[in-house]
Amino acid sequence: MLQGVLNPEPVNHTTPLRDAYVEAYRIMLLARLLDEKFASIYRAGKVHGGVFLGRGQEALSVAAGLSLRKGDVFAPGIRDQAGRLAFGESPLDATRTYLGSVLGPMRARDGNVHRGRPREGLLPMISHLGAMISVVNGILFARRMQGQTGSVGLTCLGDGGMSTGASHEAMNQAGVERLPLVLVVANNQFAYSTPNERQFACASLLERAPACGFGAHRADGTDLQDCLNVVGAAVSRARAGGGPQLVVADLLRLCGHGEHDDASYIDTRVKLSPIGRDCLKVSEERMLREGWADTTLLEAWRAEAQLKVEEAVNLAQREPTPDPYTETWTALSTERLLEAQPNAEPGPMDI
Repeated sequence: MLQGVLNPEPVNHTTPLRDAYVEAYRIMLLARLLDEKFASIYRAGKVHGGVFLGRGQEALSVAAGLSLRKGDVFAPGIRDQAGRLAFGESPLDATRTYLGSVLGPMRARDGNVHRGRPREGLLPMISHLGAMISVVNGILFARRMQGQTGSVGLTCLGDGGMSTGASHEAMNQAGVERLPLVLVVANNQFAYSTPNERQFACASLLERAPACGFGAHRADGTDLQDCLNVVGAAVSRARAGGGPQLVVADLLRLCGHGEHDDASYIDTRVKLSPIGRDCLKVSEERMLREGWADTTLLEAWRAEAQLKVEEAVNLAQREPTPDPYTETWTALSTERLLEAQPNAEPGPMDI
């Protein structure tokens, strides 16, 4: 993951807990700064499409990415920059997609949040919320039919996405088939601007777990250590044959739904409540308290992360964008199936 080159000497004695926590924090920090840069270039008119920040959700997201290993499948959501980085996405891949570089993973052919590398297990998301659960189900079921074992599929969702028909159907399927699926839900209290009490009647989304055959796990989304422990346990249980697992973490989205939204509908009392804590600040306070870092080291990590972000953006801004007159674009990767081929059979719209 991220290699520290500034001040390599530990502040205090190094322990596995300290190493894991610091690694996760530094990925969270990089994700926060990358998100902030995307917001800045969006406001400058250099981004086509929306920008959806993960501010306040980085602890849960990074725990999801770090809990997986090579061969697993990860389907992140729109606020999962930290999870993407933890799973192996580079800042350059993300930046190229936002800025429309043809050298990006999607070659500037799709929206900035619809990026991924499927062959490496990182799935490009579908904007229709809840739809990615069934995609992961399909991959896991196909692997089972091929005799492959040991891998896990994890997808992320918000509380609003849990109210869609797609999520209900896919959860039911995963439970019936006992698939090694982990569904990580960031309960950020609002589906855009609709509060929880207007979204679902149950006291907690965890109540849906037993009805669908899922194991149930609750996490404090503002606490990095709790997220690492809870998500890690859920992934381990799914990998060991325990069937699908549901993780619900309570937190607050510390920004609007997108950069176009000022989040004025969020009550100040909610912002000042425990779920309104900034997970990045909570993590910094923990490291200072434990002696795992000091303020000088925190500043050095921030400077290093900022440099990574600036390098990625500066490079992507110099790269070519698509030329519609030379681009050979097809909707299907298997070109022989295209109806436009010279010897193709006529399709239903051609008759």
